[in-house]
Amino acid sequence: MEIPKTYEPKEVEQRWYPIWEERGYFRPESNTDPDAPVFSMAIPPPNVTGYLHMGHALNHTLQDVLARWRRMSGDRVLWLPGTDHAGIATQMVVERQLAREGIRRQDLGREAFVKRVWEWREHSGGTIQKQMRVLGESVDWQRERFTFDEGLSSAVGEVFVRLYNEGLIYRGEYLINWSPGLQTAISDLEVEMKSVKGKLYHIAYPLDDDSTSPPQHVESLAEAFAAVNQGDAKTGLLHTPDGDFVVVATTRPETMLGDTAVAFNPDDERYASLAGRSARLPLVGRRLELIGDAVVEKEFGTGLVKVTPAHDPNDFQMGRRHGLEFISVIGKDARITDAAPEKYRGLDRYEARKQVVADLDALGLLLSFEDYTHNVGHCQRSGVVVEPLISTQWFMRMKTLAEPAVEAVRDGRTRFIPENTTKVYFNWLENIEDWCISRQLWWGHRIPAWYAPDGTIVVARNDSEARKRFIEAGGDPAADLRQDEDVLDTWFSSGLWPFSTLGWPEQTEDLKTYYPTSVMITGPDIIFFWVARMMMMGLKFMGDVPFRTVYINGLVLDPEGQKMSKTRGNVIDPLQVFEKYGTDAARYALSSAASPGMPISLQESKLEAARNFANKIWNATRFVQLNCASEMNADGPLDWETELAPPEPADRWILSRFNRVALEVSDALAEFRLHEAAGLIYHFFWDDFCDWYIELSKPFVSSKDPTPADRAVKRRLIYMLERSLRLLHPIMPFITEELWQSLPHRGETICLARYPEANAAQLDGRAERETGFVIELVTKLRNIRSEFNIPPSTPLAVRVAVEGDIQDVIASMDEQIRRLARLDRIEIVDKLSHERGAARAVVGAAEIEVPLEGLIDFDKERARLEKEIGKLEAELKGLEQKLSNPQFVERAAPDVVADSRARATERRDQITRLKAMIESLESA
Repeated sequence: MEIPKTYEPKEVEQRWYPIWEERGYFRPESNTDPDAPVFSMAIPPPNVTGYLHMGHALNHTLQDVLARWRRMSGDRVLWLPGTDHAGIATQMVVERQLAREGIRRQDLGREAFVKRVWEWREHSGGTIQKQMRVLGESVDWQRERFTFDEGLSSAVGEVFVRLYNEGLIYRGEYLINWSPGLQTAISDLEVEMKSVKGKLYHIAYPLDDDSTSPPQHVESLAEAFAAVNQGDAKTGLLHTPDGDFVVVATTRPETMLGDTAVAFNPDDERYASLAGRSARLPLVGRRLELIGDAVVEKEFGTGLVKVTPAHDPNDFQMGRRHGLEFISVIGKDARITDAAPEKYRGLDRYEARKQVVADLDALGLLLSFEDYTHNVGHCQRSGVVVEPLISTQWFMRMKTLAEPAVEAVRDGRTRFIPENTTKVYFNWLENIEDWCISRQLWWGHRIPAWYAPDGTIVVARNDSEARKRFIEAGGDPAADLRQDEDVLDTWFSSGLWPFSTLGWPEQTEDLKTYYPTSVMITGPDIIFFWVARMMMMGLKFMGDVPFRTVYINGLVLDPEGQKMSKTRGNVIDPLQVFEKYGTDAARYALSSAASPGMPISLQESKLEAARNFANKIWNATRFVQLNCASEMNADGPLDWETELAPPEPADRWILSRFNRVALEVSDALAEFRLHEAAGLIYHFFWDDFCDWYIELSKPFVSSKDPTPADRAVKRRLIYMLERSLRLLHPIMPFITEELWQSLPHRGETICLARYPEANAAQLDGRAERETGFVIELVTKLRNIRSEFNIPPSTPLAVRVAVEGDIQDVIASMDEQIRRLARLDRIEIVDKLSHERGAARAVVGAAEIEVPLEGLIDFDKERARLEKEIGKLEAELKGLEQKLSNPQFVERAAPDVVADSRARATERRDQITRLKAMIESLESA
């Protein structure tokens, strides 16, 4: 089958995926060997609302490379796909859709709203699956799962009940992160800290005074505070004619309405006299205890802090330690509650801040304020500032679950790549807090808890089990049991993904066969969100880790090394990239840049280079087809050995190079150095196979009257191309399948063809050294021609000073050397002449000399070289200035910085070479 002259990626890509899927090549059952090793992965489930972004494209490409490689290596491979119901994200999407129709979810009611979400999922939720097919992902679609599937939902209920029965899930009142925008509790991990420019206010609270009247000497109070805070000696304790005051610093003066204490560090000698005393809360009149607590930072503000136990995590813990009153003055709507003085009730929290500040100023108690930049928690989804509130929620005790997860990584049952990412994992698990798992949403797994009219709580797997348990405990059979309105955090169900997708709690064959999974490839931003939770849940319910290896891929940055975001307007759509460059080219560009854990700057030059590589593969195959057609009709793949003729030197060289590269590629893939594997294959195919083996073979394949030796070279060329396509297939599946089908081969598809294994017996160090010498010789001669601007049509002469076996190598490949370097003669000499105006170079143990007399104008050439040196020196100066700028080195993507350093080094080398060339023109 002759392939078209021009490579059209889209046409090739659209043809093959439906065939692969329809014929079941990606199912583990496609491997019928009962003793085959098992390799399994569960895809990180993208949100059902999602679309394929460049992070997905990288992550999924890396997984597919591994899946295809292991499948071709004889493993029974399960790569399980699926999507996440994504509670908050999905509910937001559908609510926005309803809003465009002028409808609120409350207008529909819960049942109708959930039905609407399911309808949306059925009609609009399959986008990412279609895009996964475009990318060529070799997943088993017949095992596709959804976190809201019946089976996975059953697993969620089972886990909740078991953990509750063991006391690891409980319901209680606690300070939680409340998202006013979403109207739900969110976990600490869903809070994004952002730097915010605000104010730091200093407020005076009167000490030991039952009166709340304002001070009579306003100016003296502010002046007293300013006077005692000159230089390094600062204090928040003021003695004035109006009495004693303590000065607190706060960024949120509106929360003072809920203050129940003022705290200082017990080691702070400035405030030793305050122990046992009390203050009065301005604007409210509440008596405040003065307490000592080690959590107070002596260096913050005055070293005195207001304590609002109902609205600050540190204050909440202080309140518990000291038995303080908890007063909630900000509600779930982010407005001031009735627990505050009437004047402030109903005000938005920011309106209340302005009013409180104005009132304090009028009383003379606002002593100063200053610009202050600090980190403020924002809801990751809505972007609204989070409000810490006390709320009754469901929580999971984490420390008991975290300890085995830490130990499993420490003892090597699961390893992280790169290893330094374990620091993030250990740091979070070793400092873990109880997890708030309930959410005030309608879309998600309902909390499996039922409430009776008498206040009894029954936790069960379903309605009928709940009623049975309630009655068995002596409850009224006629009582109305009401299920909890809240749903579980999405990450609760996601944490069960590696085993719930395989049928747990049922002991299915899939669960027995494919758990633990082999590897999890995911991003650095969800190590604690997801990876740690899967580790805890897997160890708890399966008694083993969920995966043997965790590979952390880097972030994909824009061409300038910046993180992609909609606000920056620099988001790159992978489908547009696939359309412009071809999917295989995009896959190669991503794979070749994917150093574990390191960010990737997706530059257009890399994609263009990958597209050029795809065209090179296509054109090389077409060359082989057109020139070796007489040997293409074999039934099955051709063997290397043939009775037609023994291997030529170039044959022995390419066979050894292929086996060496195959060994290095397999080692790289086994150690998850996928970028190295991609680079090795690229250089072998482009440099060794195309640039040298095909060129060295042309005299044989272009013969009009082929001899047995010519036919043997043709057969070996076909043999090497077929094996090279198999080596490349996991990274570039579409083009390799298309081309492989046009060559003599065995089997239906390259997907299931055997991955090339290195044969140590075919490694030939001598052949590599000898042909390597010829390649270096031709390269040096070509460089001389290029450097001195000698036209290709002008033949050169070369003298070679060399001893021993290399003379025989030159003699045996004389015709190829002269053709490739465009020489009219090669002269073997004992010693070079060192005549004026000859270009010289060292090639291994040999020296070469090319006479230039009569070929170039020495004066013009010298002027040209000096001009070129000037250009390079100017460019080098610019690069050095950029690299000496700390902001560029620190902020730019690592590969952008590395590229600039490499270019600077290259320019220095070029300048050195050009100066040497000028010297050669002047040498005697």
